[in-house]
Amino acid sequence: MISRSLLQFCLMLLFSSEISCLDCNRIYVLQTRMNNESLEHLEKMGGNFPFQCLNERTAFKPRDILKIRLSQRENAKVAIQQILQELFHIFNNNLTQAAWDGTSIKEFQNGLHQQIEKLETCLSAEKGKEITYPGNENLLLTSLKLKGYFQTIDDFLKEKQYSLCAWEIVRLEISRCFPILNILTKRLEDEGTIYCFFLEKLKYYMNKTAEERYKIMT
Repeated sequence: MISRSLLQFCLMLLFSSEISCLDCNRIYVLQTRMNNESLEHLEKMGGNFPFQCLNERTAFKPRDILKIRLSQRENAKVAIQQILQELFHIFNNNLTQAAWDGTSIKEFQNGLHQQIEKLETCLSAEKGKEITYPGNENLLLTSLKLKGYFQTIDDFLKEKQYSLCAWEIVRLEISRCFPILNILTKRLEDEGTIYCFFLEKLKYYMNKTAEERYKIMT
């Protein structure tokens, strides 16, 4: 028979986790929507790709991001947070020559900032635990891959002195990040749903009488 102390522990787990579970489930759905909205703002900033910039296009390596091991939830969390932070950093550089729609730029920046804040709030409690996991070498590798990819973009902008064509090339390149963000977000949502299913079952069990619990366990 389950001891009283174990039942008390389960109650603590249930009530402390239920709110977090609901909040995080909502934030995954919200973030997917905000990813799509950010992509729309990005596309509206400058309209069609300028014809005069076609000869200046360069090849980045977005597929490096796709090599992230999506089967690991911790890697997905790190990737989402870092991609958003790197995007926010890039689009707070010198935009003077970009000649983009100011409202769309502001909405894009604000959207990224909101995503970063909401995601960090939702995952902050878990983040402290994850750094002690045996697989934290994979987290470092993920971070380095992302850092290298976005550093290449940052260096390109500096080399081109933040010219109109440089920004248009970067805008096109960055648009490829949002489908990847949706893939990563979906991975977290799937695992969050499994976790909440467990909490619902635990809640059902804890609402039973001692006799009913005994019948369930036997």
